[in-house]
Amino acid sequence: MTNNQYCIIMAGGAGSRFWPMSRGSRPKQFLDILGAGKSFLQETFARFARIVPAENIFIVTGTAYIELVLQQLPDIDPSQILAEPLRRNTAPCIAYAAYRIMARNPHATMVVTPADHYIANEEEFLQVICNGLNFAANNDSLITLGIQPTRPETNYGYIQFSLAEQQDFGKQKVYRVKTFTEKPNAELAKIFIDSGEFLWNSGIFIWNVKTICRALKKYLPDIAVLFEKGAGRYNTPDEPAFIAEAYAECRNISIDYGIMEKADNAYCFAGHFGWSDLGTWYSLYAHKPKDADGNVIVAAETMLYDVSGSIVLSADRQKLLVLRGLENYLVIDSDDVLMICPNNDSDVKEIIKDVPVKKGNKYM
Repeated sequence: MTNNQYCIIMAGGAGSRFWPMSRGSRPKQFLDILGAGKSFLQETFARFARIVPAENIFIVTGTAYIELVLQQLPDIDPSQILAEPLRRNTAPCIAYAAYRIMARNPHATMVVTPADHYIANEEEFLQVICNGLNFAANNDSLITLGIQPTRPETNYGYIQFSLAEQQDFGKQKVYRVKTFTEKPNAELAKIFIDSGEFLWNSGIFIWNVKTICRALKKYLPDIAVLFEKGAGRYNTPDEPAFIAEAYAECRNISIDYGIMEKADNAYCFAGHFGWSDLGTWYSLYAHKPKDADGNVIVAAETMLYDVSGSIVLSADRQKLLVLRGLENYLVIDSDDVLMICPNNDSDVKEIIKDVPVKKGNKYM
């Protein structure tokens, strides 16, 4: 752990796929969906505080969520929150953080992570991150963390790496990236897995601040110019007004599409530590411990009869849930919505799409 190491936690997403628990006023990253006693954001902050000075951890989130962040992370300084006035995807988010950190410490190395990942083996995960930070400190490299795939998953992006272009860094293999592929169909995903040359794309990145700023200038010059104008205004009372101006002019683009897919200095570190981005109820089911009937239960009191392969979750820890005759179902009991439906992504997506049309935004 050094004062030159930083962590950027991206916590601005809506997390609508975890409706009805996740709402516009309180998205997934602020919820304890796993029943762990901490929200995703709190778990992510605590995880990275083990290897990065706590004062060097910044949370990028929407202006509407500033108070939520401060409630959940009461020990941080308000200056550690980078408030986005508009959603503009990951490239502007990372540009904001990079230029802010550059103004503070031009020797910084940074890891960028979403707020809502599940990590089963935290020790192994943190070792890979530390290796990546140490490698990035002295190399002009844009590093992405790839995950050893366990199945032909169609909900993740993939990284193709070059077995011919690899190097050793301590006990870690470092591979040059050949291609990035967005979510493939089932047939293509199987081809990827069978080839042995593909990893899941975790959406976690590591680089030194000079390297990412050079990449922004090269591949996204319009965005780089906007944030370069903040010189002298970062880390001052003038920063919020400047950021409002910059975001109003900034286009919506991901760091993957804007930089990583084009860069000739993209590398990946491979990890296998029980990872998931927990994007859907179905993915949550895959990673949570189950009872003897294959049920995931996050509720204080239940009576289940002939219930199997289901998720049973209640926000009210005082409520008894009595269920009979369900197989592969979702039973999600929030404060004002009870959803009971088959546990598959298509049904849930259809419901989430219909609710605002038929009921307005009251329940969203």
